[in-house]
Amino acid sequence: MQTLSRIRLTPFVAQARLCARPGLRPLLPSNAFTRLATTAANTRRLDLPALDKKWQAKWKTDGESPRPTDQGTESKPKSYILSMFPYPSGTLHMGHLRVYTISDVLSRFYKMRGHDVLHPMGWDAFGLPAENAAIERGVDPAEWTEQNIAKMKEQLRSISTSFDWDREVATCAPEFYEHTQRIFLMLYEKGLAYQAEALVNYDPVDKTVLANEQVDANGFSWRSGAKVEKLNLKQWFFRITDFKEMLLKDLDSLAGGWPDRVLSMQRNWIGRSEGAKVTFPVTIDGQDGEVNVDVFTTRPDTLYGVEYLALSLNHPIVLKAAEKDSALRSFLDEASSLPEDSKAGYRLNGITASHPLRKIDNESPHVQRSLPIFVAPYVLSDYGEGAVMGVPGHDARDIMFFKENVKPETISLVIGENATSDTLVPAQDAKAFTQDGVLTSHCWKYQGLHSKEAAKQIVTDLKQVGQADFKETWRLRDWLISRQRYWGAPIPIIHCGDCGPVPVPAKDLPVKLPKIQGEWLKAKKGNPLESSEEWLHTNCPSCGGPARRDTDTMDTFVDSSWYYLRFLDSKNKDSPFSPSVARPVNVYIGGVEHAILHLLYARFIYKFLSQSELFPAIAHVDESAAPAEPFKTLLSQGMVHGKTFTEPLTGRFLLPSEVDLTSPDKPLITGTQVAPNVSYEKMSKSKYNGVDPTECATKYGADATRAHVLFSAPVSEVLEWDEAKIVGVERWFGRLWKLVLDAQQQLAESSLAVSATDLDSPGHAVSLPSSLEELTGSDADAVLATHNTISSVTTCIESNPYGLNTVISDLTKLTNALSSAPPSSPLVYYLCVSALLRLLSPIAPALASESWEVLHEPLIKDSDSVRSILSSPWPTNLLTPEQAEVLAARGGQTVAVQINGKLRCAVTIPRMMSPTTTSPQGKGPSQEEQDWIISRVLETAEGKLWLREKNDWEKRRRVIVVKGGKLVNVVF
Repeated sequence: MQTLSRIRLTPFVAQARLCARPGLRPLLPSNAFTRLATTAANTRRLDLPALDKKWQAKWKTDGESPRPTDQGTESKPKSYILSMFPYPSGTLHMGHLRVYTISDVLSRFYKMRGHDVLHPMGWDAFGLPAENAAIERGVDPAEWTEQNIAKMKEQLRSISTSFDWDREVATCAPEFYEHTQRIFLMLYEKGLAYQAEALVNYDPVDKTVLANEQVDANGFSWRSGAKVEKLNLKQWFFRITDFKEMLLKDLDSLAGGWPDRVLSMQRNWIGRSEGAKVTFPVTIDGQDGEVNVDVFTTRPDTLYGVEYLALSLNHPIVLKAAEKDSALRSFLDEASSLPEDSKAGYRLNGITASHPLRKIDNESPHVQRSLPIFVAPYVLSDYGEGAVMGVPGHDARDIMFFKENVKPETISLVIGENATSDTLVPAQDAKAFTQDGVLTSHCWKYQGLHSKEAAKQIVTDLKQVGQADFKETWRLRDWLISRQRYWGAPIPIIHCGDCGPVPVPAKDLPVKLPKIQGEWLKAKKGNPLESSEEWLHTNCPSCGGPARRDTDTMDTFVDSSWYYLRFLDSKNKDSPFSPSVARPVNVYIGGVEHAILHLLYARFIYKFLSQSELFPAIAHVDESAAPAEPFKTLLSQGMVHGKTFTEPLTGRFLLPSEVDLTSPDKPLITGTQVAPNVSYEKMSKSKYNGVDPTECATKYGADATRAHVLFSAPVSEVLEWDEAKIVGVERWFGRLWKLVLDAQQQLAESSLAVSATDLDSPGHAVSLPSSLEELTGSDADAVLATHNTISSVTTCIESNPYGLNTVISDLTKLTNALSSAPPSSPLVYYLCVSALLRLLSPIAPALASESWEVLHEPLIKDSDSVRSILSSPWPTNLLTPEQAEVLAARGGQTVAVQINGKLRCAVTIPRMMSPTTTSPQGKGPSQEEQDWIISRVLETAEGKLWLREKNDWEKRRRVIVVKGGKLVNVVF
């Protein structure tokens, strides 16, 4: 080891020096190790909940230790790590724990990497749940919300999160929603906020309007579950459609940073469709002339298969007909509550359509007939033209509607796999042919053309006679933001009888909500703001005459569309934020349930603001700049499912008290010998499968709970929470704790005299090969294993955070490797264990902090002399690639290779740097280790000769690795 002390391995030097503050006495003085009674140290019991209390109290009082000052402040890269802020319900759930653990790990990692990290937290505090809870309890929503925020803030601290609470915001605070109102007025000034009459979705339970995105496919409210009604109301909208092309195109810039499925969901919701507008002449009995009805279709190649037209419930022709048709009026009343996929329809009397192909095709008899017209709930009034051409043979929805309302004997097919395909099929046997194909004999001169070619030709021919044109349409609709409830940001508009709508002057912002009593809110029906007389009546800012405030409040998605920007400048009273701080979030973490609404709205508002005076001038001047996107990288974590017990006969969900878990592997219904059905389902109160993460942290410690959450599943996948399996993390932590105590004891007993000056002296350097070869076997193994772990963990967190579960696996393997074959050199022992603890610290900050303190007891004069591990630098690779290769090849292991039972060669491969673990069946190396051994064998010359050149490796039938990896048997 005297030689090792003279080795100038620069990474080693960096690791050793960074554990001490500038000016510290020599790192490993020869007389420092006798101060500690090592036998007492090794009897220390690991109490994870106790460590939480100790370190959380310290962090709350003192804050985390300052970051290293020698890294420079001006040149630090900036990292904005943000988790989606929660609704303050008063309790955390396991989904919260998962997302905040992920964001906390990333935040701590980038801090240790020397970044200037912003990791804030706030509260999505407006909305219906708080108002409904206040109505139930007869309390003020503000008081209820503030109490919940206080409780959840303490819970977040209890799981060892490191949020920047100095930047905390709550959307219900006037100092926040003042700026929400400013942004509204900026949109209004640009004509992007407007009020209009519209057929809207009305929730009769929550008594408010909902955006289309807040109604499910069956027509039920996303929040209350009530059947949504369709009403014509005057509402406020944001003109998001003005940004539709930018919102679609810029998704390409997010590829690689956002999950593919989220990008796909955004594209589908924006929904650009290329097709044609086709005009159907409509005849109405008793009315002179024809009325044209335009239909948008993406499949003009199916025009010869049109059997009917379907109109939306509020199409002008329908509303006009309803004035004289009482049966139609009754149908419209009922149909407004039917789901959009309903097959219900009403055939209009005395109103028919002519086929547009009649003007160019006089030979096909089926285009000469009149087409019936139906009113149908499945036709959306705000998509296309509020009219649909029904093609039963080539649309699954149309064929169901046609069979239900016309009851035909046959279905006409105008496209098939070839030109001779059947053109008429019995209705009971018919299925819609929805793929592209070849036009059949039903299609006049277009017979034999492929769908795409026929579509172009048909539209071109109809365009010449004024019956069609090529057109592009979009699914995206303007964002309806009005809500007829109290607990939201008031819309800053004053309505004057003479001046019309007038914006509230900036000096009069915020328009605050009136203070109310909970009992008053409980007694009121409808929108409480309409009854708040003192608040409601005001003077017009323009003419000074009497006027009324707008009584709608903004949808809470407006708050969350820009809150991430407020964190950058949360104390700014004059503006939402300053141009000097405007920038996107580097990593945004949240549930995939927000893949459309929140993310789409945030992208819209960010793009709008990037063109305003709130952004640096270059942001809206430099055309070569990257697209304005709010979130560079998006981590969409999967949901957390809980173990759910149901009664086998009835399917009833069982309470925890009704399940006997004396034997966890064989649960029984309490008081019986009947086994319940066990499944994993989304956690909910109704299924009694929820888990309070703070209770789990209190029982097992926040560190073990956090590590278990990370290890149980990849970030993007559903996590099936099983508390019983947390014991695996506890055992790992126990081994790690013993490793720290053993390292401490070896340091205390060592007489090694190496100072920081010695390690930093270039004059003692020796040639690299000889220095590495002088490492003992266990030292070499430890250095290489630690080096590889640093590399893999760093790469994962930086480049593939969806694989955070593998970080836990890597750290566990390194712990096992150092425990089973401890380094003989105190210096190597220290370097490896200190690196392990720093790798662990973002995941288990309390355990890492305690272990770091214990490890340094033999090396320091007093407890204040060592820098906190949480402000220590992230470990860098111990070896260069060349050094790692030298160590990996040193002392390799021999593997015999048998082919079809005959020994063909013996090869030497690098020794595995972690102890060989057995497969789940206990019969040999794990699959991961088998794959590693085989890949190394294939890299050798003998392996290539026998397995690739003399035999075809790709045609192998079986590969068996036995004897701890010493024998590979390949069967061809």
